[in-house]
Amino acid sequence: MILERSFLFVPGDRPERFTKAVGAGADRVIIDLEDAVLPDAKEAARDHIANWASSSEAKEIAVRVNAIDTVWNSDDLRLVASLPNIVAVILPKAESRKTVEAVAARLQRRQQLIALVETSLGYVDRLDLARSRGLSRLAFGSVDFCSETGIRGLGSELDPVRIELVITSAATGLPPPIDGVTLEVKNADLLAADIERARRLGCGGKLCIHPAQVAAVNEGFSPTSDEIDWAKRIIAAASASGAVTVDGKLVDKPVLDQARKILAASGRDAAST
Repeated sequence: MILERSFLFVPGDRPERFTKAVGAGADRVIIDLEDAVLPDAKEAARDHIANWASSSEAKEIAVRVNAIDTVWNSDDLRLVASLPNIVAVILPKAESRKTVEAVAARLQRRQQLIALVETSLGYVDRLDLARSRGLSRLAFGSVDFCSETGIRGLGSELDPVRIELVITSAATGLPPPIDGVTLEVKNADLLAADIERARRLGCGGKLCIHPAQVAAVNEGFSPTSDEIDWAKRIIAAASASGAVTVDGKLVDKPVLDQARKILAASGRDAAST
């Protein structure tokens, strides 16, 4: 399965944007019921999602529900569990294994559950959180994390947190985590730098707040042509007997595994290369 790279938020109380969002090229559109929707608009937003989901324009989407300790969470979960084209649920303020598993138990079996790590408690308990039954992936809620902790800056200031989420995901068998948003939607240079940093640190995708960010995220988290060419040569060389070198370096199991991951991410079948 090819890993999803780009996750585009669209407010749940703006139904006129739903269809446009799913046409923006993101791997996954997230209709938001949490931060983007004011309290008095929550119920209407759920109705908008239900109506759109039953229309001819409906596509597979994700929904970010409200946190489990809010008055809206139960109704949000009831909605997403009733709609077959909601294929993933984003849980904000994920802080404990108990919470994540309680939410997972209310979802359809085919629905993925992505936990947003965006509080200090969620970060501190990240290993136990990542071991939750029913959890599909971790994502980094960097803006809320900075707001709580007082860390000033969404860039290199947060690299230790990103690295820990990457290591935690690897240790628990989860896919690489999803990096947080870039707030300056018109700053292409900043977006490119954020993408390059996140990918170098081991993240596998990024949250987007504007359609203009999607193409750069998709490209930035996809293997380059040079990486694909290298991976193909590694796979080809590995079929030979005895010790194998490529570009003067020994091809051992970790190198072969890396090559297979690159080809998988590019949508290619290593076995047929």
